[in-house]
Amino acid sequence: MASMARDLLAEHTLDSTLEKITKSAVELVEGCDASGILVLKGNRVSSLAPTEQRVIDSDRLQESLREGPCFDAARPDRDERVFRITDLTRHADRWPNYVPRARELGLGSMMGFLLYTREEELGALDMYSREPGAFTEDSETAGWLLASHAAVAFSSALSDAQLQESITTRHMIGEAMGILMGRHHITEDQAFEILRTRSQRTNTKLRDVARRICETAAAKR
Repeated sequence: MASMARDLLAEHTLDSTLEKITKSAVELVEGCDASGILVLKGNRVSSLAPTEQRVIDSDRLQESLREGPCFDAARPDRDERVFRITDLTRHADRWPNYVPRARELGLGSMMGFLLYTREEELGALDMYSREPGAFTEDSETAGWLLASHAAVAFSSALSDAQLQESITTRHMIGEAMGILMGRHHITEDQAFEILRTRSQRTNTKLRDVARRICETAAAKR
């Protein structure tokens, strides 16, 4: 686990960090056959770094039913941070719609852990097994430790990715403004106003407007 924590912080991109997290779950947590990260925005679910297709299928099922352990673990309005279904082959009072459908996906047991830091909640780390009763209390402890390390690495990688995106966006907008200034012999403020107006009229993000101007200019060279 200590080696995994060091490796996580050494990853250089958001995607590689997420893939390392889910692969580590399969390697380190007893009983875990598949893993993924579920991110919830409103009632929309995104599946990040799934190790198997059944992870995506489970996420989509929880999204459509609006219930399930990982769906609940990712919700910021819940106090619980760990959810476990020991045996998906048995009747469940909780998540009664999800459990029988999950059995059809070939799932026997599962766990969901809230990924969070003091500053933000990031989603849920999901772990699945094909076998009923695969996850023990030791598995839950290991999963919780992994999720704690993973949340810090996820948050750090996300911040780095957002910073890089911001730098790229600023560079692209500056390049587009330069193209407009040279083409129309206008000032910097006037060039930015053209970008802003196009963005508003077309309901398009400013960076996308800037990208199209840069791509058009490049194609004409």
